[in-house]
Amino acid sequence: MNTQNLETFHYDNTTVRNFSIAVIFWGVIGMLVGLIIAFQLVFPSLNLASFLSFGRLRPLHTNAVIFAFVGNGTFAGVYYSLQRLCKTRMYSDLLSKINFWGWQLIIVSAALTLPFGITTGKEYAELEWPIDVAIALVWVSFGLNMMLTILHRRVKHLYVAIWFYIATFVAVTLLHLVNSFELPVSMLKSYSVYAGVQDALVQWWYGHNAVAFFLTTSYLGLMYYFVPKAANRPVYSYRLSIVHFWALIFLYIWAGPHHLLYTALPDWAQSLGVAFSVMLIAPSWGGMLNGLLTLRGAWDKVREEPVLKFMVVALTCYGMATFEGPLLSLKNVNAISHYTDWTIAHVHIGALGWNGFLTFGMLYWLFPVLYKTELFSKKLANYHFWIGTLGIILYAIPLYWAGFTQSLMWKEFDEEGMLVYQNFLDTVTQIIPMYGLRAIGGLLFFIGTLMMVYNLYKTARKGTFAPDTEAKAPALMPSHEDGYWHRAVESRPVQLLFLSTVAIVIGTALELVPTFLIKSNVPTIASVKPLTPLELEGRDLYIKEGCNNCHSQMIRPFRSETERYGEYSKAGEFVYDHPFLWGSKRTGPDLAREGVVSGRNYKSNDWHYKHFRNPQEISPGSIMPKYSWLLENQLDVSQTKAKIKAMRTLGVPYPEGYEKEQAMEDLHQQANEIAATIDGAESDREVIAIIAYLQRLGTDIMQKETVEEE
Repeated sequence: MNTQNLETFHYDNTTVRNFSIAVIFWGVIGMLVGLIIAFQLVFPSLNLASFLSFGRLRPLHTNAVIFAFVGNGTFAGVYYSLQRLCKTRMYSDLLSKINFWGWQLIIVSAALTLPFGITTGKEYAELEWPIDVAIALVWVSFGLNMMLTILHRRVKHLYVAIWFYIATFVAVTLLHLVNSFELPVSMLKSYSVYAGVQDALVQWWYGHNAVAFFLTTSYLGLMYYFVPKAANRPVYSYRLSIVHFWALIFLYIWAGPHHLLYTALPDWAQSLGVAFSVMLIAPSWGGMLNGLLTLRGAWDKVREEPVLKFMVVALTCYGMATFEGPLLSLKNVNAISHYTDWTIAHVHIGALGWNGFLTFGMLYWLFPVLYKTELFSKKLANYHFWIGTLGIILYAIPLYWAGFTQSLMWKEFDEEGMLVYQNFLDTVTQIIPMYGLRAIGGLLFFIGTLMMVYNLYKTARKGTFAPDTEAKAPALMPSHEDGYWHRAVESRPVQLLFLSTVAIVIGTALELVPTFLIKSNVPTIASVKPLTPLELEGRDLYIKEGCNNCHSQMIRPFRSETERYGEYSKAGEFVYDHPFLWGSKRTGPDLAREGVVSGRNYKSNDWHYKHFRNPQEISPGSIMPKYSWLLENQLDVSQTKAKIKAMRTLGVPYPEGYEKEQAMEDLHQQANEIAATIDGAESDREVIAIIAYLQRLGTDIMQKETVEEE
């Protein structure tokens, strides 16, 4: 290298430090909320207020872990590694600051809205439309800064980590924009433009691939940088990384429908999801093995270095989760696992092990580098490792056991062909001890995290932070051409961006477009009508309180479910549902036929009223929170007219002008009729609206009057 032609520049460490501190802060908050809701499932009395109830805190926990903890972790790792891989400072300090402060304001907005029931009700996408707009703007500022940095690099070829950063930016942009199409009703209320089956497909295309790209490909990029750095070894196989990258981003985008097996989603879409989910095991394990085999010749360091310990377990958990994912997508396995705690265990192997431990390893490596010192205490970091590992084990194994227990009890028949456990509550009380063990496992993991906070704080106090690091490199470093075809792609970031986009869009288009354009995918049912104004308000309250976090509205075509709940669900039942509410977990029973008078599980208005007031009074042993505030809060009907107008805009067939006068008359009349059947009830309370909605569920399905639209 000719030292006379070297250019001097400075890496930006301040942004990396800021994101690293944000990772720690929001990680503690997100895990604390998760710990609270874990204990609420054991001790319902811990639901102390409406804004601290399980239904409202659960989405706060998931958003905090995904977007605050992992999101800030991604930014910290990308801003550190990208500068060094490109031998240049980030293109714009201003864009870096916009990225940091904008992202923190988004997280604060989530913390200020979700506990107060301001939510879209769409899993992992609960934030309302103004926050969605902010997410899009901040994310684009990050992507613009990243791409301009790459274009101004001093290294011709792009290292494998950068491929994953680019694909993450492309995929998350597409996912967020498509899934966030909403029709605003007010500043804090909107309805999904998609309905029923289409909304379910878009949501789980988004939900699965938020895990695939926001939680996986971004962290695979970090793995490809930080594991070799920590081990001081080159990546095991360059060619394997190529296959891993292209196969993963192409296959992952197809797999979302495996979350909707045995539902009203068309069979062809379900089959596509299964096929591509099974294929995913190959590239996923290719990435895991590439990471683990990078440690060849360095396994002696794993005994001594806590950083490598965390990274090895992170990669192992990634391998476990990406083996289990395809397994759970098989229809015969999914018939057992879906709606149970098995899925919760599976998700947390990835969240706690893969994302959590890789983040911890990265932070333990970064802080000594940023503060030019040694880690305060390796012994304390090792204690964190073992306590955290024990926490993961104690968290996951009881939930696997709980999942098997739930599914077997739901499906068990006696010799006379009757369900053994006809009362759903019997299946809940059986697994409460397992919920207790899960909470203890979460507590251990949280304690380990607090130990890390102390260790990193002492490390920072011990060292000296340098806002900038001076570096030198030639204007364009010489190429290391080896004749391999992929080198041509790596040296052209715009071409790489384009090809990544094409790979991701193919699966998206071939799954989503037919479901929207071919009407036979969603046969309509003549007897299905729009909700009344009171029922519409009740549905919005159902979403506000997070009832869909614990109750499904999708009866699968299994004898055990049709015996328990009634007729299995049809696609045409949901054509006016914005958003869909099929659910992903049954902590409580399915509600799809809750209002059918002839149903086995029908409850009166008075029963529902008392149940909201105190579930344990009506159902001893229930872990459902009290919703006493629904009996006290006056129903807000100030937006009812706007909601009906918005629904009509979305295709719900309310009569033209219905919202002007008739809607409010109908609302008050129905509220009075329901209140008259309940001793001591007032007709203008929120509980009346939510009872109206529950009593409507399933009642439109009377005869086999399916009418397929030509």
